[in-house]
Amino acid sequence: MTILIDELFGALRGKFQGELIHASDPEFAEAHKIWNAMAQRTPGLIARCADVADVQLAVRSAAKAGVLTAVRCGGHSVAGFSSCEGGLVIDLSRLRQVEVNEGSRRAKFAGGCLLGTVDSATQKAGLVFPAGVVSHTGVGGLVLGGGTGWLTRMFGLSCDNVEGFTLVTADGSLVHAGERENADLFWALRGGGGNFGVVTEFEVRLHPLTSLFLATSFCIEEDIFCVLQEWRKFMPGAPDELKWNLSLRLAPLAGNVPAEIRGKPVLSVSLAWYGDSAEGHRLADRIFSIGKHVAITRDEISFLNLQTLADTDFPHGRRYYTKSGYFMNLDDRTIQVMVESLASIPSLNTQIELAYLGGAASRVSAAETAFGDRSAPFIVNLLADWSGAAEDAENIAWVRKVFNSLRPAMKPGVYVNFMSGDEQDRVHEAYHERWERMVKVKTHYDPENFFRMNQNVLPSNNPAANSTD
Repeated sequence: MTILIDELFGALRGKFQGELIHASDPEFAEAHKIWNAMAQRTPGLIARCADVADVQLAVRSAAKAGVLTAVRCGGHSVAGFSSCEGGLVIDLSRLRQVEVNEGSRRAKFAGGCLLGTVDSATQKAGLVFPAGVVSHTGVGGLVLGGGTGWLTRMFGLSCDNVEGFTLVTADGSLVHAGERENADLFWALRGGGGNFGVVTEFEVRLHPLTSLFLATSFCIEEDIFCVLQEWRKFMPGAPDELKWNLSLRLAPLAGNVPAEIRGKPVLSVSLAWYGDSAEGHRLADRIFSIGKHVAITRDEISFLNLQTLADTDFPHGRRYYTKSGYFMNLDDRTIQVMVESLASIPSLNTQIELAYLGGAASRVSAAETAFGDRSAPFIVNLLADWSGAAEDAENIAWVRKVFNSLRPAMKPGVYVNFMSGDEQDRVHEAYHERWERMVKVKTHYDPENFFRMNQNVLPSNNPAANSTD
């Protein structure tokens, strides 16, 4: 690969307007880092693009040279697909322009934007784009995988709010996809991940919102089961304005957490309400009356504040491993498995995240986007989060054991943004009845599987794709 990288570097030098960072350069040590330290790879060259022409040049040159290529926006891929071993990283971090049209409630943003970049620009107009929950996440990867977050029930998935994509395809062409132009590609890009090209611009709908009511608490161990039972019963009929998230974990060792529960199993409760404040307080009263809750907070907060609350919980440089799935219902056995797994949870930051889809996201038909079937509303994400490589085996084993225990009750399907790098065998499951259509689009736009650093859909004429190692 070193010879190929040197040839690629020579081909780009003098034509590339951005920065070419070679593995031998002093700045490479910092420039090649990605969010998930467990998935860290060492590419041979980073091409930090200055404009769309740079992206086209990098794609054409890498394809011609046969160099393994990854695309990085925020570097937040839990699977580590923002980088590659020995190959080229097309870095979009200089492409962070945002254009907001307040009157039409529309925006265009470049492919390298972070959530925080978009949030800051849209909030100046009192508008929001539904996205994720950590502001240093790259918007591109999030949207292409579907995009869930605080506003999913209110306004739908991120990909549901995209009206057009501009992307560089595998032959270096600049292509636009929307409802009336390249409609098959437009369908596939909404949930199909990075399989089809490098998106350099997103055209999206925005919604009015500047503040909300947020309530949080911790529910102590003996009451976790009954709160989960109430949650599964309440959420199917809940209004779209309510986002009630739960997390089974060990209580933090600092903050406003009472000393007597620090480090002990708890249910972390987060209640976001986007309607009338008085109604939000009434909902919180009802929820906090179930079981015993401690460290209760109630606040009227800005949307920008909400979007940065989790930033310090998921910093760059830690080690992350996930497995995820959907449930039609949460039966008592499933709840019991989750509660009992807390006894062996291997690290303080590891958790079982629970969210209920429903709302606006559930009213988009399964055929409308590649993201597909939304009929199983309960989402579970087993998220292991630790600091040292010596703890890898223990954390990964815990996630796999809990997942295998929960698997029999799950409905087939998985959210690609929650998949780790060892789950290529589940990619078909992510799209199941949409698989053949995905393959057809992939085969048309990327017949040689140039874009394979992703939860990969193989083109039909290239079943033995090259390794991602």
